[in-house]
Amino acid sequence: MNRYPLWKYAILLVAMVVGLLYTLPNFFGEAPAVQVSSGKVTLKIDATMAERVEGILKNAGVTPDFVQFDGNSVKARLSDVDTQVRAKDALVKALNPDPANPSYIVALNLLSRSPAWMAEIRALPMYLGLDLRGGVHFLMQVDMKAALDKRAESLAGDIRTMLRDKNIRHGGLSRDGQALELRFRDAATRTQALDVLSGQLPELAWTEAGDGEQLRLTGRLTEVAARAVQDQALKQNITTLHNRVNELGVAEPVIQQQGADRVVVQLPGVQDTAKAKDIIGRTATLEIRMVDESAAARDAERGAGPVPFGSERFPERNGAPLIVKRDVVLTGENLTDAQPGFDSQTQEPTVNLVLDAKGARVFRDVTRENVGKRMAIILFEKGRGEVVTAPVIRDEIGGGRVQISGRMTTTEAADQALLLRAGSLAAPMEIIEERTIGPSLGADNIAKGFNSVLWGFAAIAIFMCIYYMVFGLFSSLALAFNVLLLVAVLSMLQATLTLPGIAAMALALGMAIDANVLINERVREELRGGAAPQAAIAAGYERAWGTILDSNVTTLIAGVALLAFGSGPVRGFAVVHCLGILTSMFSAVVFSRGLVNLWYGRQKRLKSVSIGTVWKPASDAAAGSAVAKP
Repeated sequence: MNRYPLWKYAILLVAMVVGLLYTLPNFFGEAPAVQVSSGKVTLKIDATMAERVEGILKNAGVTPDFVQFDGNSVKARLSDVDTQVRAKDALVKALNPDPANPSYIVALNLLSRSPAWMAEIRALPMYLGLDLRGGVHFLMQVDMKAALDKRAESLAGDIRTMLRDKNIRHGGLSRDGQALELRFRDAATRTQALDVLSGQLPELAWTEAGDGEQLRLTGRLTEVAARAVQDQALKQNITTLHNRVNELGVAEPVIQQQGADRVVVQLPGVQDTAKAKDIIGRTATLEIRMVDESAAARDAERGAGPVPFGSERFPERNGAPLIVKRDVVLTGENLTDAQPGFDSQTQEPTVNLVLDAKGARVFRDVTRENVGKRMAIILFEKGRGEVVTAPVIRDEIGGGRVQISGRMTTTEAADQALLLRAGSLAAPMEIIEERTIGPSLGADNIAKGFNSVLWGFAAIAIFMCIYYMVFGLFSSLALAFNVLLLVAVLSMLQATLTLPGIAAMALALGMAIDANVLINERVREELRGGAAPQAAIAAGYERAWGTILDSNVTTLIAGVALLAFGSGPVRGFAVVHCLGILTSMFSAVVFSRGLVNLWYGRQKRLKSVSIGTVWKPASDAAAGSAVAKP
């Protein structure tokens, strides 16, 4: 009746071992480290950089605990802060010989002190949020006026193209902020233009003005269109910031919208505010220009003459110079997607671009007029441009889908697609608030949060042991097992622990013990009703299960709602809250039942159980049946 089969104990044992294994890394603490990442979006970090970093540190007399490549950067763990500073100075000097144009970012970081074999099986500590680890916090304001002006400028180009395609003559197009004004000499032409523009550009509201030969047609963005432009600008800026910060390898950065025109950026573990500003300012812009094919340009590339008027010199990725024209054909705003692929005929790696409507029209015209010539795709970063690729135009390209190919490996195609997707800011941003949280404050928050959970657990355990005796001890062990599982699951998921998360963990303790209280009281009730101890234990667990499930499901619904509709600290609380409910149901019902079965199930003639005092009515107490041992 009260015996588990061996396989159930095996499951509990495996769960305990896994829980211990994935919880332990959180207690090793963190060690100082240096991190080397790309300082340019056109420069990729690979595994060979780890060997190079190790060699530089060895030459500088610095012995790291280990050097590892994690996909985006190389990290070296060191013994102390002084060694960390020496290592950073050595790496900066060796990797960036030109301080004005650094190729790599060398940043101070923190790594777990857990053994390397734990890292190999992905037994890693939880990420710590800004309030626990320290770091920098920025509140950034998006210049929405600039976004609207940029959209109006783009629409002005569309208007010129539409009227030219329809052979509608006008007296000129001017822009004043977000207002576009067309001039006409006769009413019939103005009416014809209004019909075309109203049908093809519904985002603009048009008004007629003037008389005689000074007829005007003024278009302004509608309220709905302006709001859409602002929303898109904000989303694009957030995406671009994510791309830049992710390249640095900051653990669990927070980049989210706040209000209609602001973005919050939190970088845990980053203590250098100036370096953080440099990171979030690394936004690249993309331009497509024609390569200057003249003889003077070829001489300039060889260094035998000056750059021709109307052209500029840019380096290619291999360092060779290339002369391109100043006229910009397209910008990154016209690029909606870039993905690696393969040519259907030659099966060689390609980069497949998708352009918006305006970009497709311009690209079709340019490629038709420049068959056999080269077109350069240039990426600008911090005012410096670099040619990503310069393919030859083989034929007119229409439809907005462009395929770039030629002497590329699969990896290079994927890298170029990533670079082209990186995009640019849709609107300028400025930092209106910045805050640095030091590591000492974070350590203080960790200590207080840990103490709150520890003392809460101790108080609950003492009460349960006094009130329910041995059953209270089992409940306390189940509660400890619940905390172990919760921390292990959070570590496996590489979740970010914040102060609200610690609060949710403390709350989970109180809610988890509630299930054991229900079970213990149900066992007492069965004993009070005259059931034998073994039968009372079985009935107590079985009949309490329905109540436990109902209470936890209703609480879980509230947690899921917080997770779905909350943001920031609320979501952090909700994640720990929901996981705590699931682990508490397993530990309170399955694990505690296993302990009770192990202790009492092997006793065939059990006469009493230690579950505290079983209060009975006076009449029943005189008769007495099953005895509860205090």
